Amino acid sequence: MEQLAWLPVHEDLGAALSAARRIADPAERLARAMHLSGFRRDFTATGRIERLAEAGLAAPPAELGLVPLRLAILASHTVDHLVPGIRVAGLHRGLAISVHVAPYGNYRQALLGEDPALAEFAPQLVLLALDAQDSPIALPLGASEADVEQAVAARVAELRHLWRRARERFNAQVVQQLLVATTPPLFGSYEAMVPAAPRTVLERLNAALRHAAREDGVLLLDLAAQMAGQGPADGLADPVRWHQAKQLVSPVMAPLHGDLIARIAGAVLGRARKCLVLDLDNTLWGGVIGDDGIEGIKLGQGNPTGEAFLAVQRYAAQLGQRGIILAVCSKNDMAVAEAVFENHPEMALRRGDIAAFVANWSDKAGNLRQIAKQLNIGLDALVFLDDNPAERDIVRRELPGVAVPELPEDVALYPAWLGAAGYFETVGFTADDAARGRSYALNAARQAALEQTTDLESYLRSLEMVLTARRIGPAELPRATQLINKTNQFNLTTRRYTEAEVQALADDPASLALALRLTDRFGDNGLISVILARPDASLRPGEWLIDTWLMSCRVLGRQVEAATMQVLTTLAAQQGIHALIGEYRPTARNGMVADHYSRLGFKPMAPLPDRPEGTLVWRYETRGATPFVHPIALDLT
Repeated sequence: MEQLAWLPVHEDLGAALSAARRIADPAERLARAMHLSGFRRDFTATGRIERLAEAGLAAPPAELGLVPLRLAILASHTVDHLVPGIRVAGLHRGLAISVHVAPYGNYRQALLGEDPALAEFAPQLVLLALDAQDSPIALPLGASEADVEQAVAARVAELRHLWRRARERFNAQVVQQLLVATTPPLFGSYEAMVPAAPRTVLERLNAALRHAAREDGVLLLDLAAQMAGQGPADGLADPVRWHQAKQLVSPVMAPLHGDLIARIAGAVLGRARKCLVLDLDNTLWGGVIGDDGIEGIKLGQGNPTGEAFLAVQRYAAQLGQRGIILAVCSKNDMAVAEAVFENHPEMALRRGDIAAFVANWSDKAGNLRQIAKQLNIGLDALVFLDDNPAERDIVRRELPGVAVPELPEDVALYPAWLGAAGYFETVGFTADDAARGRSYALNAARQAALEQTTDLESYLRSLEMVLTARRIGPAELPRATQLINKTNQFNLTTRRYTEAEVQALADDPASLALALRLTDRFGDNGLISVILARPDASLRPGEWLIDTWLMSCRVLGRQVEAATMQVLTTLAAQQGIHALIGEYRPTARNGMVADHYSRLGFKPMAPLPDRPEGTLVWRYETRGATPFVHPIALDLT
């Protein structure tokens, strides 16, 4: 597969970059760089895009929607040539990434000693980019299984200590780069049978790192797996590059390497996509259902083309099982299209797997807007899979926020190209994630029930809702962090935190980190709200700042806000808090909650110091407050 093959090819990227260089305004140059970062590019073009964006990235305009992230790279090999690829890939994924590269080979000193530059940088993400030639485990080839196990355990213990130091000093999310083999096997196919053979030891070490990372909440970057099949030697561990410049990753592969880093960073900050929208004809099956009929389309076993389309469906179904919302957007007759899902015996996807099904003869850009509205998600949450190049081009032009991957001519390669694009990168997997697609489908049933009633209060009582509030612990931490970093509409402050930062606040006995779930007679809505409340230097003792209050738009209109406020005031009173201070920081997307605090009875107060311009501040006295009326049962046990 060609590097970044899922991105479209610009008709003349070089000319576009030359024209953009003549733009004087840094903000406009940055906007142009963001646009050009969405095209297939090599090492040279990537460097030119970074230079185009550089001045604007110093203070990116709010209207561009870039989320800032500070990344520190602590490496045992040369990585400076990879920084432009990381920053440009970040632009493509909506991130303004600042990068600090510690001195070559000084990763231990940076974390165990004093590194004023790193401390001043205060990274949110720390990448430990180590190579197999750094502190290799050197054992005699005849060493026993026990000797290998002991040596591997010692090396992993050292790295775990570094992970802990990064979290303790910076509250940073740590990413550990798995080790890449840099020497050929000594024993050929027999290598795995020799416990102390170098490659066997390396595989043991990587396996132990995977296990330790799961336990410690550390993320992994597996370069060997992600870059496989990308060209000669996969751009990794080229002996010539290594001996000349200690480069583990070739400059040729810098754009892909940057994308691998940026997709992890995006997932940490909740910028991963969460909905796969599928075309039907010649995307999920071969042929046109309206012309060929159910019996005439190509799908299923016994035919190479039919099996390839079945593989596409199976991959989509697996994405649905891990929590990606599935939708359909097709130019088709609705009844005819749905009938395939119900009646074709070889379908791997069924109608119940699809949370939003839109089939008509309108333009697909308009239908994608309808799908996003129906699911209460942003257009930037969508990935649209369509075999038709013209349709892909139209959607990219009309809806630049929607990810539209290029596809090869052979449908057998569709799953590989979609998977390689990394749209659905994640930093965790929970039961709530697995149930997400089903949750959106159940929401359609709730909406249908609402449309059949004329009495909203009776409808809400009939839902038999229960709001469960729990202090954020290990089980809630990954999903709560996801929500903090990806919720934009019902989010009063849109502060973004890493998992380590949320954990630190949850461990603070003077603060409150709360995760709330909502169930009803249709099923479990999952974790739908997060509240972080804490003391603040600008407040008096006995007052809490509501640092973060966010809620899933799926539960809007059910009086969950009032029930949540009752939970918050109850828990605040238990900790001797007599006043809650709420902030509203306006953004381009959270206008729906501008009067949130006033609706709940908060009173306006003077602005707090060192707040962004436009921040509104509200105060609520918990002592003697009137109980909130709502139709929701509360569970605070």
